[in-house]
Amino acid sequence: MIMESALLDVRPGQEESFLAAFTQARPLIACQPGFRSVQLRRCVDPGRESRFLLLVEWETLEHHTEGFRRSAEYERWRELLHHFYDPFPLVEHFGESAV
Repeated sequence: MIMESALLDVRPGQEESFLAAFTQARPLIACQPGFRSVQLRRCVDPGRESRFLLLVEWETLEHHTEGFRRSAEYERWRELLHHFYDPFPLVEHFGESAV
């Protein structure tokens, strides 16, 4: 299992629009081969309410990098979500629990 993570800094004032767009985008990722789960968590630290943590579980790294990212659904995902980010997020992948 692979955990994809991304810190999403949404432009201030656009948080509710982002959440609505994410609701539309969620089925685009959930239908992908190798998809296991997705979580979107909002930062609760004062002054950081525009930051979100995206966690996606994939069966393999390739399910994300070669499957989803090369799919028609990813193009729609980008249209719905990428214009909200400033700066564009760093996406990283992690293996099984180290402890």
